[in-house]
Amino acid sequence: MSFVINKRQVELLIPTNSAEWYALLAEFLPKYEINSALRAAAFIAQCSHESSGFTRLRENLNYSAEGLNKTFPKYFINAGRDANAYARNPEKIANIVYASRMGNGDTASGDGWRFIGRGVIQLTGHDNYAAFGATVHLTAAETVTYLETKRGALESACWYWKTNGLNALADKSDITSITKRINGGTLGLEERKALYNKALQVLN
Repeated sequence: MSFVINKRQVELLIPTNSAEWYALLAEFLPKYEINSALRAAAFIAQCSHESSGFTRLRENLNYSAEGLNKTFPKYFINAGRDANAYARNPEKIANIVYASRMGNGDTASGDGWRFIGRGVIQLTGHDNYAAFGATVHLTAAETVTYLETKRGALESACWYWKTNGLNALADKSDITSITKRINGGTLGLEERKALYNKALQVLN
């Protein structure tokens, strides 16, 4: 495929720090075979949604009690857990909702907070950190720091994208399936589709 992203396209799609993001996209998109307008549009749209337009490299878990019960009912209202005791405390929230899964230890281990979503696609959990880190010669702990740099934030997203077969879904413009694979559900689907349509226009 002959697709190559250019500076003007990145300026239109990622207005904040566009020069830095352009350099990184130009480096990493080809490496991870995000090498067509369809693939790049889907990738940039999903990352834009996950990172608030490439401006947030770390997950925001600053939920109210109402937000916790609505977003994480399994861990709060349905589990009989008082959300008021966790509201506006991202560390406590992370240690509940990410405990004992994705390779994380239990609530007391602190792994939920340690391996919170980072990067422009919100890589989450010990196992994802360790698997990505192994490809760039970093331990899971070292990966934490790398993911909070723009370079690590983008490379981890490209790695996750390719590893999880999202190029094939992008080839079919299957934004719903891509969203489910990234989000575990369809949260923000309409915005993701709107971002995709905009990106497709710009990249074509």
